[in-house]
Amino acid sequence: MKTLGYYNGDTAEICDMRVPMNDRACWFGDGVYEAALAANGVIFALEDHINRLFRSASMLEIDVPLGKAELKELLVSLLKKVESSVNFVYWQLTRGTADRSHAFPENPKTNLWVTIKPFTMPDLRQKIKLITVEDTRFLHCNIKTLNLLPNVMASEKAKKAGAKEAVFHRAERVTECSHSNIHILKNSVLRTAPADNFILAGITRAHILQCCPVLGIKAEEKAFTITDMMTADEVFISGTTSFCTAADHINGIPVGGRDPGLLKKIQDFLLDKFNKETI
Repeated sequence: MKTLGYYNGDTAEICDMRVPMNDRACWFGDGVYEAALAANGVIFALEDHINRLFRSASMLEIDVPLGKAELKELLVSLLKKVESSVNFVYWQLTRGTADRSHAFPENPKTNLWVTIKPFTMPDLRQKIKLITVEDTRFLHCNIKTLNLLPNVMASEKAKKAGAKEAVFHRAERVTECSHSNIHILKNSVLRTAPADNFILAGITRAHILQCCPVLGIKAEEKAFTITDMMTADEVFISGTTSFCTAADHINGIPVGGRDPGLLKKIQDFLLDKFNKETI
């Protein structure tokens, strides 16, 4: 198969899949999701993603229909059906199928969606442009929920401005981006927002924090401001598909570019980790 769609046991090319209109994802975005890259039949950091899915589902009181081992086995078996060697693997749980009612349905049966499609690895030598957007999202950003409308609107605003990502901020505090985490380097110290309810603690973010002691980099999980960001030696985003991508403009103003060597060490570490674990 060139792509794969899965819904509660049924599989087909993504474009041929159909799901019930009464799936609560359609009415309320009532679900949680994860996404990962896979190469050579191996899903990168799968255990980390599975663990976060279970945490998110628990916080929304959504039952997971499979155990962790069973879900891993299912995803790997579905990946084998796709022809390409590098793929984007996405899966989500929704709170069942029922007539539209805000309250949870009685005895809901959780729906499991999976999509797998080819992916082209990013060129980390290419820097990107960012814009800032006031963070008006709800106060549970730490749950990887399907309710992403504010993120969608911010992403579209960035697209129209010719930027790759939108950086959310609450007053002066920088939180995260519309679909990635954001970090700065200043005087050889890495700063990233604390893993509170204002950010989704990304898997790649965790890998970056893990690599810092190995590379001899001091890391601080500490809130930083727009001013801190604009005057940092380097500004970069991280995510499943972006790895560690540096920015060179924010709101049209040049930023970063003053510590490329340290930035490259982090980028090389992440790419090396991905390549070693997906052989």
